[in-house]
Amino acid sequence: MPDAHSTDRSAATSTTSTRSRRFVVFFVAALALSLVVSLTTNILRRPETEAVAANAAAGQRILADAATTATKAAEVKPFEPLEIVTASGKHRLDVEVMRTPDEQARGLMFRQSMADSNGMLFDFGLDRPVSMWMKNTYIPLDMVFINADGTIHRVEERTEPLSERTIASGAPVRAVLELSAGVARKLGIKSGDKVVHAMFPAK
Repeated sequence: MPDAHSTDRSAATSTTSTRSRRFVVFFVAALALSLVVSLTTNILRRPETEAVAANAAAGQRILADAATTATKAAEVKPFEPLEIVTASGKHRLDVEVMRTPDEQARGLMFRQSMADSNGMLFDFGLDRPVSMWMKNTYIPLDMVFINADGTIHRVEERTEPLSERTIASGAPVRAVLELSAGVARKLGIKSGDKVVHAMFPAK
């Protein structure tokens, strides 16, 4: 017959084993439930999080666009009429005139384009040697150096964008006219041609 102590031990072992299995099952079930809750919460929250992020990004884009528009509006000055008289005839342009040191320092910096019918005229107020450069200027330009009487001293064609090389007038000049690259050749602009604008005295 079985030993009474062995039977008790077997019963106790069986009870302990059952409790251990129940504990393991309970633990695994609790862990699984926790994982499901966590995944469900993240899934439910994801659209909300993405929507908030999208709205924030959209707001930042709107502010950036507004700032860019305001900057461009501040940079573009009212156009003034200018005429260049060449061997091929008279050519009318609409130009922005830069008269202050701050305006002249900014010039066409950061502009992305300029129409062939437009230009930028730098009025230095008196004859003096002038050096120009293309720092922070994205579009290639023709530079027309102009004497105080409106006569063109010389033309520098197709300057290199973003270059910090200085482009000297070669003599004292009153003004510099910047045009989109290729316009000077297209209109036949050369030394000795005449620029007609309010800053140059009419004869």
